Amino acid sequence: MSSPLFSQLSKGQNIALPEDVDRVDIVIGWPEPAIEVDASALLLGADRRVGSDADFVFYNQSESPDGSVRFLGTSATEEGMQARISIDLTAVPGHVQTVVLAGSVTSGNFGDLGKLSLNVIDAAGQSLAEYLTADAETESAFVFGEVYRRDGGWKVRAVGQGWESGLSGLATDFGVTVDDAEASATEAVATEPVPSENVQVPEPAVSRTQGVRTAKRPVRKPKPIEFRQAESEAWQPARLFSVIGVGAGEEQERRTTSALISTMQAVRPFARAICARIGAPAGAFEGYIEVQYETGDSKVIPDAVLKVSRGSRQWTGLLEVKTGNGKLRKDQLESYLDIARRKKYDVVVSLSNDIPAGPGELPVQVDRRKLTKVALRHLSWAEVAHEARMLLSHGGIDDALQSWVLAEFLRFLDHPRSGAAEFIDMGRHWVTVRDAVTAGTLRAGDQKAFAVADTWVSLCRHLALRLTAELGVEVKHVLARKFNADPTVRAAAIAERLATDGSFEAVLRIPDTASDLTIVADIRTNKVRCRTTIAAPDEGTPARRVSWLTKQLTDAPDRVQVEAVFAERGNETCEFLDTVRSNPKSLLDGRTSALVSFTLEQAFPMGNKRAGTAASFITSVTTATDTFYGSVMQPLREWVPAAPKQTDITTPEAAE
Repeated sequence: MSSPLFSQLSKGQNIALPEDVDRVDIVIGWPEPAIEVDASALLLGADRRVGSDADFVFYNQSESPDGSVRFLGTSATEEGMQARISIDLTAVPGHVQTVVLAGSVTSGNFGDLGKLSLNVIDAAGQSLAEYLTADAETESAFVFGEVYRRDGGWKVRAVGQGWESGLSGLATDFGVTVDDAEASATEAVATEPVPSENVQVPEPAVSRTQGVRTAKRPVRKPKPIEFRQAESEAWQPARLFSVIGVGAGEEQERRTTSALISTMQAVRPFARAICARIGAPAGAFEGYIEVQYETGDSKVIPDAVLKVSRGSRQWTGLLEVKTGNGKLRKDQLESYLDIARRKKYDVVVSLSNDIPAGPGELPVQVDRRKLTKVALRHLSWAEVAHEARMLLSHGGIDDALQSWVLAEFLRFLDHPRSGAAEFIDMGRHWVTVRDAVTAGTLRAGDQKAFAVADTWVSLCRHLALRLTAELGVEVKHVLARKFNADPTVRAAAIAERLATDGSFEAVLRIPDTASDLTIVADIRTNKVRCRTTIAAPDEGTPARRVSWLTKQLTDAPDRVQVEAVFAERGNETCEFLDTVRSNPKSLLDGRTSALVSFTLEQAFPMGNKRAGTAASFITSVTTATDTFYGSVMQPLREWVPAAPKQTDITTPEAAE
């Protein structure tokens, strides 16, 4: 969501940052999830060079020595992917005049990514400036912009300049010594001239004996601890985090908070992943529970205090936790913000089962005046579980004991008594809106429909998180750009569709699949329909094209609908998969135009309960998504034509 001071920058343009902004997040975004862009920053002096190699902040060196600039990692968004860098403007050393903001790719180039974006976001999550560009071509490193001092304040400028020599070449040009073997012989190339106010490229650095490595470290997975001596499957290993005797309410919150904090202290990669989500630096983590603060005649007790130290820099956050159906309260969060501002802490973090509809959005709105010196961030239990699953399934922990501790924590979260449900409730307006849809009385302007629309988007984010953790690739919920920029417009569009035809729709994009997964929840028919469309081969007879499809669906359910789409509009045919298997020509039915694509769709019963049971709406949508992906989408592959054959040419000499 943009602020009233929002500016859309063009290349070479600059704006002054508001005087009351003392920290910003720089978000680099791109639409292609298959390619990872790594954000980096260089802290430059008046000579446009780093003071030392430590002034280069990137994935292998995630923080500047003073802690003022931090690389926070990469994550998925509804529009694609984003990488984030945090800058504490009040802590940037006086000799640093400019912070250059760059991105790099290890495979491919920026021309493969299409539209790129740079967003400058304040501590309240409001966008101050955005720069969009699609000018990149063969570059593998790209300077998006820079934040620099001017007349006692700070300004931001859009740059848009590329290097074909990658991250090591770019870093070398700004005075960083890179010790990658191949980097020393590589010379950075600026691909196009820039206006006079744009980034100035200094002479190459003089070689030194040691430097930083830009090569990424390999990911390793430890061998898990196995229990082999049980005499039957009914024997269960003892739990590290017991669920016996866990009550509800405050007791449940205390138990689950303690489990989280102790796991973060024991498993450093997990602490780093969680801290990155809330804007904390990389460093030594410590957590303290139920710390008391005096405020007037009363005491305020946050659920936890989070501390991260790196050198002389210390970061502190206050944590407010809710479990189960517990709801965050505005007055409580504002009291924590007051304490954090008085104590000069960095952030207040809310943690609950709420999954806001959009990245950076907050489940509770507070007085913006309280956010001038302290950031407010939200984390959901679904995101906590997602980070644990990603580390366990796809690497990042070297130690087998730490891996077991994290697995036990996830085992605890998965138990209903933890209160840390991933997504459990469609909200208090669900039943009213559902019944109005069924009765035909819902209208698009109903504010209750807006609330349910936001909850639907939250459910879609939950589905994407679950699949990301399970598959190890970044699954995204695809939304139009205008819906990401304005949550009100997004909710209005969903509510209008709900009032018009009684259904929700979502599109999930899963890397390396043949096509997107579309989910339609139809309240009027009580059905959840999942579908995907795949292009047919462009060679061979129509019957062979149908056979190509059915061979890939040997384990798919018989009642999957197969629609054949032909070049001549209006000639579509549709049969169930069992019919097509036994008679492939049933889809052709005398059609003479070319067969161009297939749409596969499966209908599932839809639950209508608000929350908590196997018959709930959320459970039915989740089950339908998992089932359809596993049985229909996962085995599908796009058609790849055979390699062209060489022509057998017989020479006269060979003929003789």
